[in-house]
Amino acid sequence: MTTPESLTFRSDVTVELVKSSASDADVLFAARVSTAGEQSLDELKKDPERSKGLINYLMRDRHGSPFEHNSMTFFISAPIFVFREFMRHRVGWSYNEESGRYRELEPVFYVPGASRKLVQQGRPGKYVFVEGTPAQHEAVRGTLEESYEQAYAAYQKLLAEGVAREVARSVLPVGLFSSMYATCNARSLMHFLGLRTQHELAKVPSFPQREIEMVGERMEAEWAKLMPLTYAAFNANGRVAP
Repeated sequence: MTTPESLTFRSDVTVELVKSSASDADVLFAARVSTAGEQSLDELKKDPERSKGLINYLMRDRHGSPFEHNSMTFFISAPIFVFREFMRHRVGWSYNEESGRYRELEPVFYVPGASRKLVQQGRPGKYVFVEGTPAQHEAVRGTLEESYEQAYAAYQKLLAEGVAREVARSVLPVGLFSSMYATCNARSLMHFLGLRTQHELAKVPSFPQREIEMVGERMEAEWAKLMPLTYAAFNANGRVAP
């Protein structure tokens, strides 16, 4: 039986780039076949300024398909409610999430950190989040931890009674951590980032939940290293996916 002391409470997320086949040259290769047939992947090195200009043109005029000829696979560990928002992104994404049917789920739960804004002000479409008081933060922490302890104890009780894992998991909350592999291309990632991050360069405002934004920020940092010209063009053109 798991005791309250053995539960883990986290306020962070995990994002790891586990494999990739993604570079700015992939964009150029795909784009130039439209007008010049097969092109060498050395084109970027031959004329970097021309290549930069082509990528920016494709982004600016929203010629999106050349940005699809690449792949990135991320390992992500985050609360279940983050994954439920993730699944709204379907075009250009593939997911494999850990299964509560086939393995006993670990007692790792999400508790917001001290920097997480807690209070929503305004109506939908015109609201902002502001800092919570120390008392509110303490109430959130205490209430969540108590609830998680009770839920996981109920889960283990059902398992001990011989109830199938797929049924017993019903008592667990969406604050439970899960893990998945998520595979995307640059175009689908740009669409994700346009909706799931706030950025001063964005032409279209977005109001993501902070927890999925944390995931997006870490994915963005990995992508920026793989495709710096594409990333720069994305920012220069208002962070709108082509």
